[in-house]
Amino acid sequence: MVNFTVDQMRAIMDLKHNIRSMSVIAHVDHGKTTLTDSLVQKAGIISAKAAGGARYTDTRADEAERGITIKSTGISMYFEYDVKAGEASGLSAEEAEANKVAMEAAAAADDTIQISENSYLINLIDSPGHVDFSSEVTAALRVTDGALVVVDTIDGVCVQTETVLRQAISERVRPVLMVNKVDRALLELQLPAEELYQAFCRAIESVNVIVAMYNDEALGDVQVDPTKGTVAFGSGLHQWAFTLKRFAKTYGAKFGVPEEKMMTKLWGDWFFDPARKVWTTSDKGGTLERAFCQFIASPITNLFEAIMNEKHGKVKKMLKAIGVELKTDEKELVGKQLLKRVMQKWLPAGDTVLEMIVLHLPSPAKAQAYRVDTLYEGPLDDATATAIRTCDTSDGAPLCMYVSKMVPTSDKGRFYAFGRVFSGKIATGQKVRIMGPNYQPGKKTELWVKNIQRTVIMMGKYTEQVADVPAGNTCALVGVDQYLLKSGTICTADDACTIKSMKFSVSPVVRCAVEPKNSADLPKLVEGMKRLAKSDPMVLCYTEESGEHIIAASGELHLEICLQDLQNDFMGTEVKVSDPVVSFRETCTAKSDQTCLAKSANKHNRLFVEADTIGPELSLAIDDGEITPQADPKLQGRKMADEYGWDVTEARKIWAFGPEGTGPNLFVDTTKGVNYLLEIKESVVGGFAWATQNGPLAEEQMRGCRFNLMDVVLHADAIHRGMGQIMPTARRVCFSSLMTACPNLLEPVYLCNISVPQDAMGNVYGVLTRRRGHVFSEEQRPGTPQMTLLAYLPVMESFGFTADLRSHTGGKAFPQCSFDHWEPMTGDPYTEGNKCNETILAVRKRKGLKDGVPQISQYLDKL
Repeated sequence: MVNFTVDQMRAIMDLKHNIRSMSVIAHVDHGKTTLTDSLVQKAGIISAKAAGGARYTDTRADEAERGITIKSTGISMYFEYDVKAGEASGLSAEEAEANKVAMEAAAAADDTIQISENSYLINLIDSPGHVDFSSEVTAALRVTDGALVVVDTIDGVCVQTETVLRQAISERVRPVLMVNKVDRALLELQLPAEELYQAFCRAIESVNVIVAMYNDEALGDVQVDPTKGTVAFGSGLHQWAFTLKRFAKTYGAKFGVPEEKMMTKLWGDWFFDPARKVWTTSDKGGTLERAFCQFIASPITNLFEAIMNEKHGKVKKMLKAIGVELKTDEKELVGKQLLKRVMQKWLPAGDTVLEMIVLHLPSPAKAQAYRVDTLYEGPLDDATATAIRTCDTSDGAPLCMYVSKMVPTSDKGRFYAFGRVFSGKIATGQKVRIMGPNYQPGKKTELWVKNIQRTVIMMGKYTEQVADVPAGNTCALVGVDQYLLKSGTICTADDACTIKSMKFSVSPVVRCAVEPKNSADLPKLVEGMKRLAKSDPMVLCYTEESGEHIIAASGELHLEICLQDLQNDFMGTEVKVSDPVVSFRETCTAKSDQTCLAKSANKHNRLFVEADTIGPELSLAIDDGEITPQADPKLQGRKMADEYGWDVTEARKIWAFGPEGTGPNLFVDTTKGVNYLLEIKESVVGGFAWATQNGPLAEEQMRGCRFNLMDVVLHADAIHRGMGQIMPTARRVCFSSLMTACPNLLEPVYLCNISVPQDAMGNVYGVLTRRRGHVFSEEQRPGTPQMTLLAYLPVMESFGFTADLRSHTGGKAFPQCSFDHWEPMTGDPYTEGNKCNETILAVRKRKGLKDGVPQISQYLDKL
């Protein structure tokens, strides 16, 4: 029976200090969705019996089938949690007064609505753990203020745990930790209490190392600590969990010690000496048991052992001691079923997770004060920014909402725009400014002034309609999908700017071409690809000049899911799919050995250019936004001189970044005293952008190239130096200078994290070697025979890698591949038979370009 009504939920949305927006993040298969069930069950949406196996937030058929989460799912739930007289909740008198006013307003509007200062609304988003879907995690983190990080006790912190934690901290999202799957450690590995404590310590320490590495001062101290109650231990599958607070309350009363003090004694090197009845930090030469083991781990271990070995008398005695009463039908349960029921009653996971969320994750009112700097594009003192900072929900407050993703509806081809209201209220029928990610203040591009058709709350696979949604809450909008593609900002103030676009930790490097099986279905394919592009934050769908319809995704699994969605949901008919292809990048590896000249078609204008390489460090800095086209040239010039060895005057005269004005290629003006130079700047930059988008070797994008404009000869009459004359010339001279600077191809490389037992390691090396991969790190997981191998694997060799690895190791190896870096291919493009030459020829053949690698003579003009 659901414990709340939609009216109650809407009423509590006004208590901005009692709202918690949070994401559940972790490595794949660490138990996020299973753990989320405990909260869904506590809210009364599913039964206690089903919890743990229902995986309520896996809403798609293929998620249930594969056993992994593919799309992040939002669900809003209402809870009652009694925080003693506001002391632990940290509400100031002012905040408590604001809550009181909101509650009185709700009661006046409808006297049947019962909400109190102990009512809490939790907007939870369950996110995927597979690296291919980490764009979904980014979208979830953007609209939440806290994160529940789930770590497997046995596996510990894995590669994806680090990625999602880094993303969380960069979005200024506060983490709390759940050490999950403790039942596995006790039932499968049968770890003694002390080893269990050490496994917990390792997991907590690893998380804190990552948090310290990426820490943001504005967030304050976000290290997790069991003695502060920010770490829980338990099992999502069996639906039990505890924090030290739970045991400190019981033992504190017994010992006559305050709860806070007792919590510090239950962790770390504290021992209780029963003979002297004192707490000590010395274990008396191993005769004393650690307090955590003595008071927490050992009782749990003993209970597990008694139940699994069917020692009925002992179990009865223990149940009486912990105060658990079983009903008549429950007494007949045995083994794991009995264990689950007993642990559920003794240490309910829902209560523990709820306590951690309410006490240790911030409310929107607190979080938005420090998050606004990283969210808002415009001036941080305008009306919209101020409203976001204070999470203003008053009637006159300017609205600001960020749409982070599109969720497909049951109505084919239509989407809910899912996002978070940061200030004001969004209401059905309200007139708003809808701004796309490329909106520039004062311009009309990507701006629509429209009315909101409907506002709804997401409840897993269901939705509930509400009249309006105030700041601090997540919600979905109907009708906005007509204007926005993937994400955007919705405001009411005319001077409002957009919320910053999301930065993804993966990039779409795996592509394939699709075509309809029946040529009459081509319009369906085009429409289906538009819908697919909307449904996923990461996927790219476009048509190449050759007429191919391309879908680009971040990995093999992501591509497979996208194609499945395209055929089943967005098109309804089958398509023919080419073999997956990989994006490459063209680059140069040295400085041009000569200055290249290109003449305009009318022979009156000449451009002299040399190419050079900018190195992988600077390319990465441009990718990460440390070096940007918008920065102050003087300050950035000094930074480039200090950090990357550039000449200061040249660094201040960068004309453009390319392609698309932001890429890792630079066009630098190194000329002295040329007349009319700035008149042709736009045309030259246009030619440079065109060249870097489709390079000369295989029409792939360029990366890591720098073009120096050495000299220019221009016609005196402006009519003879227009864009039509200069732009193609600039493109040609970029091509020829690249080809005099040792051209090469860069291929994308995956970082593979492979978990494998020692006995199957040799086979992993064999599979990697055949695919041009190499292992660069191997370490053993403490206390287990499992090894963790880190290897580099070229993306073009990765197709079928997972299946190949599983078949050669009898299913013992689990790989996790994520894009890591670009690496130059071995060999010279002009020497036949090497990998670089073969790849260029294969790409040119696929794209229908002329045979053979292009020669410099095609582009160079004679002096």
